Amino acid sequence: MSRKIDIKNITENSDGTVDLYVDREKIYIRRVRGFYRNLRVYGGAFLFLLYFGTLWLDWDGRQAVLFDLPSRQFHVFGITFWPQDFMLLSWALIIAAFALFLVTVFAGRVWCGYTCPQTVWTWIFVFIEEKTEGKRNARKKLDEQGKGPEKWARKTAKHFLWVMVALATAITFVGYFTPIKTLVPEFFTLQAHGWAFFWIGFFTLATYGNAGWLREQVCIYMCPYARFQSVMFDQDTLIVSYDEKRGEPRGARKRGVDPKADNLGDCIDCDLCVQVCPTGIDIREGLQYECITCAACIDACNSVMDKMGYDPGLIRYTTEHALEGKETKILRPRLVGYAAAMLVMISVFTYVLLTRIPLELTVERGRGVLHSTTPQGQIENSYVLRILNKAQSDYVYQLSATGPDGIELIAPTEISLAANEATQLPVRLVLDPDLFRGPSQEVVFRLEAIGDPRVSIKQDSRFFGPQTF
Repeated sequence: MSRKIDIKNITENSDGTVDLYVDREKIYIRRVRGFYRNLRVYGGAFLFLLYFGTLWLDWDGRQAVLFDLPSRQFHVFGITFWPQDFMLLSWALIIAAFALFLVTVFAGRVWCGYTCPQTVWTWIFVFIEEKTEGKRNARKKLDEQGKGPEKWARKTAKHFLWVMVALATAITFVGYFTPIKTLVPEFFTLQAHGWAFFWIGFFTLATYGNAGWLREQVCIYMCPYARFQSVMFDQDTLIVSYDEKRGEPRGARKRGVDPKADNLGDCIDCDLCVQVCPTGIDIREGLQYECITCAACIDACNSVMDKMGYDPGLIRYTTEHALEGKETKILRPRLVGYAAAMLVMISVFTYVLLTRIPLELTVERGRGVLHSTTPQGQIENSYVLRILNKAQSDYVYQLSATGPDGIELIAPTEISLAANEATQLPVRLVLDPDLFRGPSQEVVFRLEAIGDPRVSIKQDSRFFGPQTF
């Protein structure tokens, strides 16, 4: 039987009991430099630029990305989505879910460690905390000392900067639903809508609380991903792991001393890997669901190995099979299955998006009787056409109707609509009773953009007349 990576239960006490409600023990995160820390910094900077910068871009005279709820229009650069396009949103969310499953099967919780907003904002808040209160040991001493002007000043500066970052985050988030260039001046001049103030206040408090106070509690207790991720792991999943065979037995020693001579492993038991962990776990105790795979412990351990003159990688991204000396299989059925399913969905989604006709036509029959007779003795049916121009440009459309031979359309044949404009058009169809083959016949309304035959749509309906027996 293959050996599994030990999993530590951090909620179990020494006497075997489990505390369901325990006070949170504050984690003082130590900052460390290294390759993976640079990945987080550059990745976080890109995400910050994307989040805060995208909504300031203009596209055809409007905000490039704007979810206009009152108008029920969702603008994403050159495309406008309407509530009728909700299926596309559903597909996008399903694709994102499968992408998360694929990444998890391949490399564990790298999403959590590098791109999750909770992680990105937490590292920003930790950076502010270090700049205002000092490094790890200084922060611990500051919390332990009594009240004083220095402590008050440092704490006030920290929380002020936290609130400013949280406020900027909240204003930006609301700016995706309300034009940011009007929201900002109206907010600071107290002229914004009441709901804008409410949501900005709500998201400011949420960001301040989650990134400043709750931190790892969100990852451990509130996020469902931490609970079901294990079902997607297998023995070939890349995870952050401690090489127990190489590191044990651990113990302190002087630099330059051969650990084998003292019957020691490469781990010097410095606890630096614990001090840099944002969730406060000891990776040497085995795989734990609290680990968000941020690789801070790898950077810390590699820096120690470098100072000691040892090879790096005592803590590294690896797999269970690799730790056991077995071959790691990258291409395996589960991974290939997720990749294939996601590729198919992306292909279909892209095709539907590229072939999407930016025009909608709905045909409703007129209220009242099914048919009537004109003074000339012709059979008449009335309809209401609901037309929506979903494009970002103005169009002039040609309206036509086909059906039984001799059917005639009584309505304007050219309809002009501005970008994202909707209209209702009452129309009538008339037919000579001698040409009618009852009790009903199919008719088709067709709408085509003049000069652009690709923008064309048709909708069928029924034409009713008197029944003959």
